[in-house]
Amino acid sequence: MTLSSPYDSPERYADAWRVVGPDGTVYGERILLHDHATEQPFTRSQSGIEIPDGVVEVLVEGRDQVSGWGGETVTYALP
Repeated sequence: MTLSSPYDSPERYADAWRVVGPDGTVYGERILLHDHATEQPFTRSQSGIEIPDGVVEVLVEGRDQVSGWGGETVTYALP
């Protein structure tokens, strides 16, 4: 899965994503500690997210420093 956010400036960059269950439980969150102005586009990964049995889909949300959580979210059906 890929998330995208336009890079405007060091004051506004994509600084996190999270994986959320249907009931609002956050199963994983990745915080990005600095901008990636010289690495556009850039890729990061996250492992170790544990999703309980019975959860059949999750929502992936991005965050930037100006808008916070939101924008377009992606619902991902689990295999």
